[in-house]
Amino acid sequence: MIRIGVDLGGTKIEAAALDAAGSELLRRRVPTPTAGYASVVAGIRDLVLAVEHALGQRGHVGIGTPGSASPDTGLHRNSNSTSLNGRPFAADIAAALGRAVRTANDADCFALSEASDGAGAGHRVVFGVILGTGVGGGIVIAQQLWSGRQGIAGEWGHNALPRRPGDGDDVDDRLVPHCWCGRRGCIESYLSGPALAADHRRHGGGALDAAAIAALAEGGDPQAADTMERFYARLARALASVVNVLDPDVIVLGGGLSNIDELYRRVPGLMLPHAFSDRLTTPLLRARHGDSSGVRGAAALWPLDR
Repeated sequence: MIRIGVDLGGTKIEAAALDAAGSELLRRRVPTPTAGYASVVAGIRDLVLAVEHALGQRGHVGIGTPGSASPDTGLHRNSNSTSLNGRPFAADIAAALGRAVRTANDADCFALSEASDGAGAGHRVVFGVILGTGVGGGIVIAQQLWSGRQGIAGEWGHNALPRRPGDGDDVDDRLVPHCWCGRRGCIESYLSGPALAADHRRHGGGALDAAAIAALAEGGDPQAADTMERFYARLARALASVVNVLDPDVIVLGGGLSNIDELYRRVPGLMLPHAFSDRLTTPLLRARHGDSSGVRGAAALWPLDR
Protein backbone atom coordinates (compact mmCIF):
# COMPACT_ATOMS: atom_id res chain seq x y z
CA MET A 1 0.00 0.00 0.00
CA ILE A 2 1.20 3.51 -0.77
CA ARG A 3 1.86 6.03 1.99
CA ILE A 4 0.40 9.52 1.75
CA GLY A 5 2.00 12.32 3.70
CA VAL A 6 0.10 15.54 4.34
CA ASP A 7 1.67 18.80 5.52
CA LEU A 8 -0.90 21.17 7.02
CA GLY A 9 0.29 24.76 6.89
CA GLY A 10 -1.24 28.12 7.60
CA THR A 11 -1.58 28.99 3.91
CA LYS A 12 -1.42 25.65 2.08
CA ILE A 13 -2.06 21.94 2.50
CA GLU A 14 0.34 19.71 0.59
CA ALA A 15 0.09 15.97 0.03
CA ALA A 16 2.55 13.56 -1.53
CA ALA A 17 2.16 9.84 -2.21
CA LEU A 18 5.26 7.66 -1.79
CA ASP A 19 5.85 4.09 -2.82
CA ALA A 20 7.53 1.44 -0.63
CA ALA A 21 10.98 2.64 -1.72
CA GLY A 22 10.22 6.24 -0.73
CA SER A 23 9.95 7.46 -4.32
CA GLU A 24 7.37 10.16 -4.92
CA LEU A 25 4.43 9.12 -7.07
CA LEU A 26 2.32 12.26 -6.98
CA ARG A 27 2.20 15.62 -5.23
CA ARG A 28 -0.69 18.04 -4.89
CA ARG A 29 -1.14 21.35 -3.07
CA VAL A 30 -4.25 23.37 -2.24
CA PRO A 31 -4.81 26.59 -0.26
CA THR A 32 -5.67 26.01 3.40
CA PRO A 33 -9.42 26.66 3.82
CA THR A 34 -10.24 29.74 5.87
CA ALA A 35 -13.86 29.03 6.83
CA GLY A 36 -12.99 27.40 10.14
CA TYR A 37 -12.07 24.05 11.63
CA ALA A 38 -14.60 21.90 9.74
CA SER A 39 -13.40 23.31 6.42
CA VAL A 40 -9.79 22.35 7.24
CA VAL A 41 -10.81 18.76 8.03
CA ALA A 42 -12.84 18.61 4.81
CA GLY A 43 -9.97 20.12 2.82
CA ILE A 44 -7.54 17.46 4.00
CA ARG A 45 -10.06 14.70 3.32
CA ASP A 46 -10.74 15.95 -0.20
CA LEU A 47 -7.04 16.31 -0.99
CA VAL A 48 -6.22 12.77 0.17
CA LEU A 49 -9.13 11.30 -1.78
CA ALA A 50 -8.09 13.23 -4.89
CA VAL A 51 -4.54 11.83 -4.66
CA GLU A 52 -5.87 8.30 -4.21
CA HIS A 53 -8.29 8.71 -7.12
CA ALA A 54 -5.50 9.92 -9.40
CA LEU A 55 -3.33 6.91 -8.50
CA GLY A 56 -6.11 4.37 -8.27
CA GLN A 57 -4.81 3.22 -4.88
CA ARG A 58 -5.80 3.60 -1.26
CA GLY A 59 -3.01 4.65 1.11
CA HIS A 60 -1.91 4.91 4.71
CA VAL A 61 -2.19 8.58 5.72
CA GLY A 62 0.18 10.52 7.97
CA ILE A 63 -0.36 14.20 8.73
CA GLY A 64 2.08 16.81 10.01
CA THR A 65 0.42 19.67 11.85
CA PRO A 66 1.37 22.77 13.80
CA GLY A 67 0.97 21.79 17.43
CA SER A 68 0.20 18.23 18.51
CA ALA A 69 -2.38 16.03 20.20
CA SER A 70 -2.37 15.82 23.99
CA PRO A 71 -1.47 12.28 25.12
CA ASP A 72 -4.02 12.67 27.94
CA THR A 73 -7.08 14.01 26.13
CA GLY A 74 -6.42 13.47 22.42
CA LEU A 75 -7.30 17.12 21.86
CA HIS A 76 -5.04 19.29 19.74
CA ARG A 77 -2.99 21.97 21.51
CA ASN A 78 -0.14 24.43 20.95
CA SER A 79 -1.04 25.21 17.32
CA ASN A 80 -0.54 28.67 15.86
CA SER A 81 -3.38 27.63 13.53
CA THR A 82 -5.62 28.24 16.50
CA SER A 83 -8.82 26.73 15.03
CA LEU A 84 -7.30 23.28 15.69
CA ASN A 85 -6.73 23.86 19.39
CA GLY A 86 -9.11 22.05 21.74
CA ARG A 87 -10.42 19.87 18.90
CA PRO A 88 -10.12 16.07 18.46
CA PHE A 89 -8.30 16.67 15.19
CA ALA A 90 -6.77 13.20 14.76
CA ALA A 91 -10.09 11.48 15.52
CA ASP A 92 -12.03 13.80 13.21
CA ILE A 93 -9.64 13.22 10.31
CA ALA A 94 -9.81 9.44 10.86
CA ALA A 95 -13.61 9.60 10.83
CA ALA A 96 -13.63 11.76 7.69
CA LEU A 97 -11.40 9.30 5.83
CA GLY A 98 -12.86 6.16 7.36
CA ARG A 99 -9.51 4.72 8.44
CA ALA A 100 -6.73 5.01 10.99
CA VAL A 101 -4.61 8.14 10.52
CA ARG A 102 -1.33 9.06 12.20
CA THR A 103 -0.51 12.63 13.12
CA ALA A 104 2.57 14.37 14.49
CA ASN A 105 3.94 17.85 14.91
CA ASP A 106 5.15 19.28 11.60
CA ALA A 107 8.67 19.86 12.91
CA ASP A 108 8.77 16.24 14.13
CA CYS A 109 7.86 15.13 10.61
CA PHE A 110 10.61 17.34 9.19
CA ALA A 111 13.17 15.88 11.59
CA LEU A 112 12.08 12.30 10.82
CA SER A 113 12.42 12.90 7.09
CA GLU A 114 15.89 14.45 7.34
CA ALA A 115 17.11 11.79 9.77
CA SER A 116 15.89 8.97 7.53
CA ASP A 117 17.43 9.87 4.19
CA GLY A 118 18.17 13.59 4.34
CA ALA A 119 20.93 15.77 5.72
CA GLY A 120 20.88 13.90 9.05
CA ALA A 121 21.15 10.41 7.57
CA GLY A 122 23.84 8.33 9.27
CA HIS A 123 23.67 10.32 12.52
CA ARG A 124 22.21 8.77 15.67
CA VAL A 125 20.77 11.92 17.30
CA VAL A 126 19.27 14.51 14.95
CA PHE A 127 17.74 17.82 16.00
CA GLY A 128 15.58 19.18 13.19
CA VAL A 129 14.72 22.88 13.24
CA ILE A 130 12.01 24.80 11.41
CA LEU A 131 12.72 28.52 10.94
CA GLY A 132 9.74 29.89 9.06
CA THR A 133 6.42 31.49 9.93
CA GLY A 134 7.00 29.84 13.31
CA VAL A 135 9.93 28.15 15.02
CA GLY A 136 9.74 24.45 15.78
CA GLY A 137 11.97 21.49 16.46
CA GLY A 138 11.96 17.72 16.45
CA ILE A 139 14.24 15.02 17.85
CA VAL A 140 15.05 11.71 16.18
CA ILE A 141 17.16 9.10 17.96
CA ALA A 142 18.33 5.99 16.10
CA GLN A 143 15.77 6.65 13.34
CA GLN A 144 12.93 6.84 15.87
CA LEU A 145 10.96 9.99 16.55
CA TRP A 146 11.28 11.03 20.20
CA SER A 147 8.10 12.78 21.30
CA GLY A 148 8.60 12.69 25.08
CA ARG A 149 6.24 12.07 27.98
CA GLN A 150 4.10 15.13 27.24
CA GLY A 151 4.44 14.81 23.48
CA ILE A 152 6.30 18.13 23.25
CA ALA A 153 9.95 17.06 22.83
CA GLY A 154 11.84 19.50 20.62
CA GLU A 155 9.53 22.48 21.21
CA TRP A 156 12.44 24.85 21.76
CA GLY A 157 10.60 27.74 20.04
CA HIS A 158 8.60 28.41 23.19
CA ASN A 159 11.51 28.47 25.57
CA ALA A 160 12.66 31.96 26.48
CA LEU A 161 15.48 33.28 24.34
CA PRO A 162 18.73 33.44 26.36
CA ARG A 163 19.30 37.19 26.32
CA ARG A 164 22.61 39.02 26.18
CA PRO A 165 22.36 42.84 25.98
CA GLY A 166 25.80 42.94 24.36
CA ASP A 167 24.43 40.88 21.48
CA GLY A 168 21.85 43.50 20.63
CA ASP A 169 18.97 42.47 22.90
CA ASP A 170 16.76 45.02 24.60
CA VAL A 171 17.44 45.35 28.32
CA ASP A 172 14.08 47.05 28.92
CA ASP A 173 11.59 44.23 29.58
CA ARG A 174 8.79 46.38 28.19
CA LEU A 175 10.39 45.98 24.75
CA VAL A 176 10.53 42.17 24.88
CA PRO A 177 8.20 40.93 22.10
CA HIS A 178 4.95 39.14 22.80
CA CYS A 179 4.39 35.64 21.40
CA TRP A 180 1.07 34.29 20.11
CA CYS A 181 1.25 31.63 22.87
CA GLY A 182 0.64 34.33 25.50
CA ARG A 183 4.19 34.56 26.81
CA ARG A 184 6.86 37.16 26.11
CA GLY A 185 10.39 36.65 24.85
CA CYS A 186 9.92 33.20 23.28
CA ILE A 187 12.56 32.09 20.81
CA GLU A 188 9.83 32.09 18.14
CA SER A 189 9.12 35.77 18.83
CA TYR A 190 12.72 36.57 17.84
CA LEU A 191 13.68 33.95 15.23
CA SER A 192 10.64 33.39 13.01
CA GLY A 193 10.37 35.15 9.66
CA PRO A 194 7.72 37.63 10.90
CA ALA A 195 9.80 38.21 14.06
CA LEU A 196 12.88 39.07 12.00
CA ALA A 197 10.82 41.55 9.99
CA ALA A 198 9.38 43.06 13.19
CA ASP A 199 12.86 43.41 14.70
CA HIS A 200 14.01 45.28 11.59
CA ARG A 201 11.07 47.70 11.95
CA ARG A 202 11.69 48.18 15.69
CA HIS A 203 15.23 49.33 14.92
CA GLY A 204 14.17 51.87 12.33
CA GLY A 205 14.12 49.74 9.17
CA GLY A 206 11.37 49.62 6.61
CA ALA A 207 8.43 47.21 6.36
CA LEU A 208 10.33 44.40 4.64
CA ASP A 209 10.02 40.64 4.80
CA ALA A 210 12.84 38.41 6.02
CA ALA A 211 14.06 37.45 2.54
CA ALA A 212 14.32 41.10 1.50
CA ILE A 213 16.22 42.00 4.67
CA ALA A 214 18.69 39.16 4.13
CA ALA A 215 19.20 40.19 0.49
CA LEU A 216 19.84 43.82 1.48
CA ALA A 217 22.33 42.70 4.12
CA GLU A 218 24.18 40.61 1.56
CA GLY A 219 24.28 43.66 -0.72
CA GLY A 220 25.93 45.77 1.99
CA ASP A 221 22.99 47.71 3.44
CA PRO A 222 24.22 48.60 6.97
CA GLN A 223 20.82 48.64 8.68
CA ALA A 224 19.83 45.26 7.24
CA ALA A 225 23.27 43.91 8.14
CA ASP A 226 22.74 44.98 11.76
CA THR A 227 19.37 43.21 11.80
CA MET A 228 20.91 40.01 10.48
CA GLU A 229 23.77 40.18 12.99
CA ARG A 230 21.21 40.34 15.81
CA PHE A 231 19.42 37.38 14.26
CA TYR A 232 22.61 35.30 13.94
CA ALA A 233 23.62 36.05 17.54
CA ARG A 234 20.19 35.10 18.87
CA LEU A 235 20.02 31.93 16.81
CA ALA A 236 23.48 30.93 18.05
CA ARG A 237 22.46 31.38 21.70
CA ALA A 238 19.20 29.51 21.21
CA LEU A 239 20.88 26.56 19.45
CA ALA A 240 23.69 26.46 22.02
CA SER A 241 21.07 25.99 24.74
CA VAL A 242 19.80 22.92 22.85
CA VAL A 243 23.34 21.59 22.55
CA ASN A 244 23.81 22.00 26.30
CA VAL A 245 20.76 19.79 26.96
CA LEU A 246 20.64 17.32 24.05
CA ASP A 247 24.11 17.52 22.47
CA PRO A 248 22.84 16.19 19.12
CA ASP A 249 25.11 14.69 16.48
CA VAL A 250 23.76 17.14 13.88
CA ILE A 251 21.36 20.07 13.62
CA VAL A 252 19.37 20.30 10.37
CA LEU A 253 17.62 23.52 9.42
CA GLY A 254 14.46 23.88 7.35
CA GLY A 255 11.86 26.55 6.68
CA GLY A 256 12.20 29.74 4.68
CA LEU A 257 14.98 31.28 6.77
CA SER A 258 17.13 28.17 6.32
CA ASN A 259 17.76 29.38 2.76
CA ILE A 260 19.95 32.26 4.01
CA ASP A 261 23.44 31.12 3.01
CA GLU A 262 25.28 33.42 5.41
CA LEU A 263 23.57 31.72 8.35
CA TYR A 264 25.73 28.60 7.93
CA ARG A 265 28.91 30.66 7.86
CA ARG A 266 28.13 32.93 10.79
CA VAL A 267 26.15 30.95 13.35
CA PRO A 268 28.42 27.95 14.15
CA GLY A 269 31.26 30.20 15.32
CA LEU A 270 28.88 32.27 17.44
CA MET A 271 27.56 29.20 19.29
CA LEU A 272 30.74 28.16 21.10
CA PRO A 273 30.84 30.95 23.75
CA HIS A 274 27.37 29.85 24.88
CA ALA A 275 28.03 26.10 24.94
CA PHE A 276 29.23 24.42 28.13
CA SER A 277 32.19 22.88 26.32
CA ASP A 278 35.74 23.60 25.28
CA ARG A 279 34.81 22.88 21.66
CA LEU A 280 31.69 22.67 19.51
CA THR A 281 31.84 20.58 16.36
CA THR A 282 28.10 19.97 15.86
CA PRO A 283 27.38 20.33 12.11
CA LEU A 284 24.74 22.87 11.16
CA LEU A 285 23.25 21.69 7.87
CA ARG A 286 20.60 22.76 5.39
CA ALA A 287 17.77 20.26 4.83
CA ARG A 288 18.39 17.95 1.90
CA HIS A 289 14.71 17.58 1.00
CA GLY A 290 13.81 21.25 1.46
CA ASP A 291 10.08 21.91 1.38
CA SER A 292 9.44 18.22 0.68
CA SER A 293 10.59 17.09 4.11
CA GLY A 294 7.26 17.80 5.80
CA VAL A 295 5.21 15.48 3.61
CA ARG A 296 7.97 12.86 3.46
CA GLY A 297 8.20 12.76 7.23
CA ALA A 298 4.41 12.59 7.59
CA ALA A 299 4.35 9.58 5.26
CA ALA A 300 7.18 8.03 7.29
CA LEU A 301 4.87 7.92 10.34
CA TRP A 302 3.83 4.62 8.75
CA PRO A 303 6.68 2.07 8.62
CA LEU A 304 7.57 0.70 5.19
CA ASP A 305 6.35 -2.80 6.02
CA ARG A 306 2.80 -1.72 6.83
